[in-house]
Amino acid sequence: MKKIKGFLLIGIIISILITSLIITTAVEMTAEEIINKRDNNEYFDTAQMEAEMIIVSGNRKIIKTMVALTDKKNSFVEFTNPQDRGTKFLKREDDLWMFFPDAEEIIKISGHMLNQGMMGSDFSYQDVMEADKLTDLYDFKIIGEEEFEGRPCYILEGIAREGVKVSYYRRVSWIDKERFIGLKEELYAESGRVLKETRVNEVQEIEGRWVPINSVMENKLRKDTYTEFIITLIKFNLEIPEETFSLQNLR
Repeated sequence: MKKIKGFLLIGIIISILITSLIITTAVEMTAEEIINKRDNNEYFDTAQMEAEMIIVSGNRKIIKTMVALTDKKNSFVEFTNPQDRGTKFLKREDDLWMFFPDAEEIIKISGHMLNQGMMGSDFSYQDVMEADKLTDLYDFKIIGEEEFEGRPCYILEGIAREGVKVSYYRRVSWIDKERFIGLKEELYAESGRVLKETRVNEVQEIEGRWVPINSVMENKLRKDTYTEFIITLIKFNLEIPEETFSLQNLR
């Protein structure tokens, strides 16, 4: 009987060890797999959204509201708050235009203008130009794991791929292990200087995917300023008429 119990105990221990090994192997992921899961979660074919942008500079706070239509390469945004009502933004492939109703003029945003804050915010025009998946722009590796705001995260470092034009040479991302959404990101120049930091305050599961509905962008080169971006409504995979992303639609 003692031998039987001994063999039984050994069998249980071996079973536990094998199960632990299988579980450990199953949860180990490469940096590419993690980023692909994030891309699949945060990127979409088409979307319609309503949002507000809260720009804080010192004691000053400005709230801008907008509606937007977007697909993989194009975006059309119209501001709806009283001060900016009728101002429109069109991104088409690698080109960007703004329409200002007061001047009744369409302006192409290019060159050094792309580095300016969009509508005075901490998001640059170049930030919104980068619609490609992160895996197309950066090579990633896992550099650690830690909790952020109580959520276990992978920490990944991305270095810009050679020959690819990006706003930030290096980015360090805290990616939620369970929901595969970026919760924090530090954005660096090639010199090693941190330029911006983003943080996600709230996520919500919408149509089977986790969406950052409240996030903050902080420009580390400016003092006492940040921009909060809040999605108040979003719908995915809608049919968007082709003429939506035309210059004629800006007027």
